[in-house]
Amino acid sequence: MLTTSDVAKVYDTILSIPGMNETVKIELRIARKNVLLLNQVIELGLAAKEDEKSPGLLSSVPPDSLQELKALSEDCLQKAGLTELSEKLSTLGNAK
Repeated sequence: MLTTSDVAKVYDTILSIPGMNETVKIELRIARKNVLLLNQVIELGLAAKEDEKSPGLLSSVPPDSLQELKALSEDCLQKAGLTELSEKLSTLGNAK
């Protein structure tokens, strides 16, 4: 079984492969419900990174890459016209 340190080294190696910083164009057609789910998954992953409790890929990712991921998530919400709905759902979730 791999240790947390070993997993971090593997992820770091994968992220440093030549060409991994190149921009790619992805045409994506996705249902609005899946845009909301994708946004939620990204937010939960970023929240776990802030807690520093979960080892894995996010522990090896530089902060600027995480910001790009957050921006991508917000861009998807905006293009789907779901920004306001997502904010309202977040406030409902935080009211617990």
